[in-house]
Amino acid sequence: MQPSDLDNRVATLNDRYRHHSATAVLEHALHDPDAGKLALVSSFGAESVVLLHMVSVARRDTPVIFIDTQMLFAETLVYQQELAERLDLRDLRIIRAADTALQRQDPDGTLHKTAPDACCALRKTEPLQRALDGFGGWITGRKRFQGSTRSRLEFFEAEEGTGRIKVNPLAHWAPEDLRTYMEENRLPRHPLVARGYPSIGCAPCTTRVNDGEDPRSGRWRGQDKTECGIHFVNGRIVRQGENA
Repeated sequence: MQPSDLDNRVATLNDRYRHHSATAVLEHALHDPDAGKLALVSSFGAESVVLLHMVSVARRDTPVIFIDTQMLFAETLVYQQELAERLDLRDLRIIRAADTALQRQDPDGTLHKTAPDACCALRKTEPLQRALDGFGGWITGRKRFQGSTRSRLEFFEAEEGTGRIKVNPLAHWAPEDLRTYMEENRLPRHPLVARGYPSIGCAPCTTRVNDGEDPRSGRWRGQDKTECGIHFVNGRIVRQGENA
């Protein structure tokens, strides 16, 4: 099978910036025609402040998409407001599932208990796909150290099925790199981090993480689920071990 134009562009971008730093990858991606028009998708979670700060320095008017699932921790909502003001984000877009869709698919707010994949699709994947319409790609905060499903992450990757490029400037960073960046730039941490939440999602599906556990082990604990679906083909959930 011949590589697609998207695959060729991704390969070109990875070759072009393979030895660049995270800040350089982000800076160039925001101005490189091969990457297209980009938006930053941020959860305003445990490590989000790093990439949000980088974007505010590199190009403050970059669209920032925040998915409010309406099941987030109150601390996340407050943190989001504080960071948006502190970093002077010029184009913050808060998106939610349509009220009609919620009434039809999750009228009592319990879908996460019976069908967590469907809940993620309703509250995250579908709203994000609509929000990304018209963009050539999106910037994520994913990193290789976050789990085996991300262990081979590159700076740029093709999102098959949508024709978009995903940009992962922090792909090669380690936890100590994040801590150093936050300390050097005096950036505020998400308040739940100090309470044992190194990865923060929706309140009903996130638990504390014990010492020695995978940082994402508190997400959907006890379930055969490692991702919310927004990073895969048309929202299809890829289980641990698939395409890792």
